[in-house]
Amino acid sequence: MAVKAYLQITMVVPEKNRAAAAKVYHDYRQPFLDTIPGAETKELLVRDEDVQVMHGFDSVEHAKAYLKSDMFTKHVFPGLKPTWTEDPDVRIYAVA
Repeated sequence: MAVKAYLQITMVVPEKNRAAAAKVYHDYRQPFLDTIPGAETKELLVRDEDVQVMHGFDSVEHAKAYLKSDMFTKHVFPGLKPTWTEDPDVRIYAVA
């Protein structure tokens, strides 16, 4: 399948917390790809000022549904919350 939508989550994570944030990413990357409906890709992007997780989906609807999934609400979000210094910026894009 082809990526038709992206879920972009941008977080301000201080250097001292980046290893913990990266662990959450790595712990849930493969389960995300294996079990979340419509999941196609997941990449961790790191800049000096923030980190982003780009999730590729087969539809905008599946991207929205992931944000309400048990994996996200019970595991990923609580695991990442202690690592950031402000609320994350969450955006969903449709591929044109």
